[in-house]
Amino acid sequence: MSLSVWLWTALLSFLPVSELRGGMIYAVINGISPLNAFFLSVIVNILAIFFVFFFLDFLHKGFLKLNLYKKFFDFYIDKNQKKIKKLKRQYAVYGFLALTVFVAIPLPATGAWTGCFIAWLLGLNRRESILAVTLGVIIAGIIVLLASLGVISFIKII
Repeated sequence: MSLSVWLWTALLSFLPVSELRGGMIYAVINGISPLNAFFLSVIVNILAIFFVFFFLDFLHKGFLKLNLYKKFFDFYIDKNQKKIKKLKRQYAVYGFLALTVFVAIPLPATGAWTGCFIAWLLGLNRRESILAVTLGVIIAGIIVLLASLGVISFIKII
């Protein structure tokens, strides 16, 4: 197995669209053991949490001066307004657990990037947010790992 498979796995696990869901599946399909794929994908996705908060805290305001970035940001906010309001209501009731479960659901637009972004928008406690998103990433990783193990077993039977 080549180094490029490991690098692509890390890149996919870091990117906002695929996150660990895409990275882990890519790794397993390309011969990385499911357990190694799990650890690599989860660790890299957790590292993305710190990148996202750093970007939002220190670089976002500068990027808003760029017209293309501002249009994309405004579009993203408009598009996700319902999700943001729903999570805000859930967070008011369930707190930490709401953000954790939101990130843990392995569906598009529910991962670490979106969880961090929503926590930032809502002004949630940073340490609690990092912990909630990290736990969500780990749970999502376990779910994807179990699903990929089932798919691999099913494919081997055929």
